Amino acid sequence: MTFQLDRFDLDAFLRATLAEDLGDVGDITSVAVIPHDAVFAGVMDSRDAITVAGLPIAEAFFRMLDPGVRLERLVEDGVQVPAGTELLRLHGRARAMLTAERSALNTVQHLSGIATLTRSYVDAIAGTGATLLDTRKTLPGLRMLEKYATRMGGAKNHRLGLWDAAMIKDNHVAVAGSVGEAVRRAASAGIASIIVEVDRLDQITSALDAGATHLLLDNMDPATLREAVALVAGRVPTEASGGVRLDTIRAIAESGVTYVSVGRLTQSAPAADIGLDFSAG
Repeated sequence: MTFQLDRFDLDAFLRATLAEDLGDVGDITSVAVIPHDAVFAGVMDSRDAITVAGLPIAEAFFRMLDPGVRLERLVEDGVQVPAGTELLRLHGRARAMLTAERSALNTVQHLSGIATLTRSYVDAIAGTGATLLDTRKTLPGLRMLEKYATRMGGAKNHRLGLWDAAMIKDNHVAVAGSVGEAVRRAASAGIASIIVEVDRLDQITSALDAGATHLLLDNMDPATLREAVALVAGRVPTEASGGVRLDTIRAIAESGVTYVSVGRLTQSAPAADIGLDFSAG
């Protein structure tokens, strides 16, 4: 089955990535060193304990350069595996496999790194009732892939872009004049989902009265978050955000908020250590 994500063109991504690597003349190393008819078998494996993400895209890289490649996926995206786990076996034309290797590995390493970090945050708030959200702090051009990786790690996607919900933040408020006025303008524009960032308790009532449908409680400590949740009293979902770390997220989640959003899931996740070892086939 072809890998598909809404608002993501897999074929364009594959072609652009390979074009960046191949330049105008191609893989000069493989062409010079590897016979045209050579065949390689190989295995992709993880040197770390990870949550897997991106294997279907890696397969697509190999298949694009060798439509006849034989691929055996050994685990599925979203699965947690220990170090030393084999992820994918392949058997195909050696030049094609070596040319696609770096692009395939880069993708799986990056996305698995995000999924793995995400899973650690999800595990840290297990049992609190709060849901982990990602953010728009993604690399340009890779948002849909990175948000896919956070889902594989167990998080829920926040806004996909500027188009699917209004999010009124401090700069919007500064220009509009007040929280209430900014929210009223969004409501008057007919926007159904209006997320409002507040950093003080005295902003909550005006935001709700003006039509906010979701409150983002920015940089509040757990005690203040509990006060905010009590003040909201279940009228709209609440989201804790700002400076959330792995060592602080549980106390934040235990405040009673509906969501906790973490930008570092996509902004700071280290790449997973994944390799691809070939043997003559």
